[in-house]
Amino acid sequence: MNGKTRTLMLMAMFTAIAVAGSVFVSFPAGVARAYPVQHAVNVIAAVLLGPGPAVGIAFLTALVRILTGTGSLLAFPGGMIGALLAGLLYRKTGRAWTAAAGEMTGTGVIASLVAAPYANLLMGASAGALFFLPAFLVSSVSGALIGLVIALRLETGTTLNMRSHQSG
Repeated sequence: MNGKTRTLMLMAMFTAIAVAGSVFVSFPAGVARAYPVQHAVNVIAAVLLGPGPAVGIAFLTALVRILTGTGSLLAFPGGMIGALLAGLLYRKTGRAWTAAAGEMTGTGVIASLVAAPYANLLMGASAGALFFLPAFLVSSVSGALIGLVIALRLETGTTLNMRSHQSG
């Protein structure tokens, strides 16, 4: 399978996992619901695929969730900003923990601040600048930590798998 086909296949798979995960795994977090699977997928995609595909997955996930009535317009900035920062930090450092930190900062802080004017403009909801911060932080931190554990396991598994093929 060539690289582009593999990337598209993984993007479709991660989008499906994030959409399905949002249906089955969520919990109340202040004024919103936390969907940690999206944030875990953002970290894993940032590590495995890079910033572009990670943002594409977050966009497609938000779009499908909105079209199916399982998400709000806040899914766009909430997923995409974190995915971008996670991918950029991982690309710069090559360390999975920086992808998790990027997800937490991108979604938990930056996207929560973007959400207030965004919600006012597109959703008619008036909220203060820090209104979304607690909910976005809870969701992104829990998901990013799950994604970090999985990304570290995938890196270790890939390294071990490659070593076993080289010795045999």
